[in-house]
Amino acid sequence: MPAMKEAWVLHNRILSVRRGIAAIAAPAVILAGMLSGCAKAPPASDTADYQAYQQQNDPMEPTNRVFYSINDKLDRYAFKPIAKGYIKITTQGIRNHVGDFVTNIGEPGRLIYFAAGGKPRDAGTSLVRFVVNSTVGIGGIFDPATHLGYPETDTDFGMTLAEWGIPAGPYLYLPAFGPSGARDAFSIPVAFFLTPMEAAPASTAMTAFSYSETALHLVNTRAQFMNPIEQVQETALDPYATFRSLYRQSRASQLQLIDQRDTPTVPDWFPQPAAPVTQ
Repeated sequence: MPAMKEAWVLHNRILSVRRGIAAIAAPAVILAGMLSGCAKAPPASDTADYQAYQQQNDPMEPTNRVFYSINDKLDRYAFKPIAKGYIKITTQGIRNHVGDFVTNIGEPGRLIYFAAGGKPRDAGTSLVRFVVNSTVGIGGIFDPATHLGYPETDTDFGMTLAEWGIPAGPYLYLPAFGPSGARDAFSIPVAFFLTPMEAAPASTAMTAFSYSETALHLVNTRAQFMNPIEQVQETALDPYATFRSLYRQSRASQLQLIDQRDTPTVPDWFPQPAAPVTQ
C-alpha cells in the first residue's frame, strides 16, 4: 500500500510540472465535458450500488477511462522508456538535486497559495525556503532550508480553493494532465503563471529554460516513481480505479497536513523550549 500511495504522488506531481503546456488546460477541461459519456446512475432503490456511485463521484467515468488509456499508452511508450534511460545515465544523488532544484522554483507559487488560503506560517516557510535555497543552496540545487527547520509542504491552487470551502467536485482524468477534479483542474493554468520564469523579462533564453525545466522535472519525477507505478499497473485489478482512490486519499491527506503544519513551531536552529517537568 505505501508503494501505491507513492504511485499517486507521481500523478499528483506531474500536474505541477506540465506548465509548459498549461495553455491547453482550459480547453482540455471543456473537451472533457463536451465529449464525456456520463456513467448512468443506478436507481436509488438499489441502495448499495447507488451509494457506491455517489461515493465514487465519477459521473464521466466512460470518458475518463478513455483518457486514462491514452495517457497510459503515452507513458508506456514515451515517458517510461525515457525515464529508464535517464536512470541509467544519472545517479540517485543527481536526481535528488534535480528534485530540489525544481521544488525551489515552485516556492514563490506556494507562498502565494498559502497566503491566499490563510496559512501565514506556511507562507513564511515557503519564503524562507526560497531565499535560503536560492542563495546558500546555489539556486536550489541543495536544500539547506530543510536542515534549518523549514521543510517543504506542497500545495497548489486546488488546495487554496479547498481552504475557501469549495468542494472537490466530480473526478476528472484530463488528457495529458492525468487525475484531477472540477476544483483541482484550475491549478493547472494558475501554476503556469506563478513561476519565476513568468515574472522574468521575456526572452528566447528564458522560454527555452522554462520548457527545459518542465521536461526535466517530468522525467526526473517519473524516474523517481518507476517501481511504485509498475506495481500498481501489474497488481491492481483495475488500475484506473486504484489511481482514482489514491488521488482522493492523497488530496485529503495533503490538505490535513497543510492544516497541521500551519501551527507555531520553533525552527531547528533556534533554542528549543525546555520540556515540561512531569511530577
